[in-house]
Amino acid sequence: MTFEQLYSELNYVNHSREKRNYYANIVLNNLTLLPTLLDVVFRVDDKISARAAWLFEFVARENLDAILPHLDNYTEKMQTVHLDPAVRPIAKVAEYLIEAYYHKSINKTKDKLTLVHREKITETCFDWMISDQKVAVKAYSMRSLFLLGKEFDWIHEELIIILERDYVSQSAAFKARARDLIKRIKKSAK
Repeated sequence: MTFEQLYSELNYVNHSREKRNYYANIVLNNLTLLPTLLDVVFRVDDKISARAAWLFEFVARENLDAILPHLDNYTEKMQTVHLDPAVRPIAKVAEYLIEAYYHKSINKTKDKLTLVHREKITETCFDWMISDQKVAVKAYSMRSLFLLGKEFDWIHEELIIILERDYVSQSAAFKARARDLIKRIKKSAK
């Protein structure tokens, strides 16, 4: 499938789980489409990029190993995504990667997610935390940063500052997640 063909197909993707799953399965059944899908994801000023990002998230959720050969491209460009409907799935993929990397079980992400990748994810997650993003993006970012903070000791300190600063002005969902993470960070510091 060419770039133009995939781009055209993305016009039929909508918010429904059924449609996203259908088109994600096309990519899952032909992983050679992943670079093309990412090309569309990173056309960041194009509204179709959000639809591509939804598919990318579904692919990552179903087969995280499939995206591992594309980590350089993903981590290099993830901070360029700025349309609200596209940022959320990009942040969710970051959370998938970080959760897999720090999971107790052996997996391929531990071998493929390099220090440079983790640093770029850290930087982007902090950018999302301090910018005007939706709660879901901030929630995925704070979870990723919490896990990254187990490796990089400075992260927890910075994360707590942001969470406490933004606590009063954020939603109930943000506050609940922030309370939990602050408590867990302080408990692990003892």
